[in-house]
Amino acid sequence: MTAPTRSEPAATPRDGRATRTAVVTGASSGIGLAIAHDLVGAGWRVLGLSRSRGALSDAATWVPCDLADVISADEAVRAVRGTATGGVDAIVHAAGLQYSAGVGDLRPEQGERMWAVHVRGAELVVGGLIGVLGDEGRVVLVGSRTMTGVPGKSQYAATKAALAAMARAWASELAPRRITVNVVAPGPTRTAMLDDPNRASVPPVVPPLGRLVEPSEVAALTRFLLEPTGAMVTGQTIVMCGGASLP
Repeated sequence: MTAPTRSEPAATPRDGRATRTAVVTGASSGIGLAIAHDLVGAGWRVLGLSRSRGALSDAATWVPCDLADVISADEAVRAVRGTATGGVDAIVHAAGLQYSAGVGDLRPEQGERMWAVHVRGAELVVGGLIGVLGDEGRVVLVGSRTMTGVPGKSQYAATKAALAAMARAWASELAPRRITVNVVAPGPTRTAMLDDPNRASVPPVVPPLGRLVEPSEVAALTRFLLEPTGAMVTGQTIVMCGGASLP
């Protein structure tokens, strides 16, 4: 006798709506922009939070937001709640910045700003929207392969490491609602951040696979986690680094 066949999860949103809604921070450039464009192309409604619209497609809704400022972040969260009256299906926190310095040259204000955007920003956005994130929703935090510690990037690494711990805690808390929470941690990625003078002291190293990660590849992995394909992945940090983390 053959075993019964388990049906594949449907691609329809949790409540039958034809269009799923995702909130993406840092949507004006880099990885956040790639994720926003990828989701729009896949039929998602995207609300992009960023300081400027940048290159964000007109097909997405721009919500002005400076995550380094608590008041601005709170206003953006309220705007999302007012705009997405049917709730949201996914939250992607991709906003980021990087300062590099050796231990003797660390500047507390730079570490504080990275913490504010990477960690406190996640707290404000996810915490502020968790009440309108539907059951079986998705949360993805964009971390970094450097979270394990890289010379000259101690402050940056610390903030990204915090995301992994926070994601596991939230995954446990939200499991009863079947909401998944994961971290996508890319290695050196071909974005404008590589040319930022704030990180000039630690230039990127091409990984063993011979090239930098493309933002579109990070976006594709993120969407895997947001779609029904990622329904059973939660509390995980998935590294995409082209072999940079190999011995």
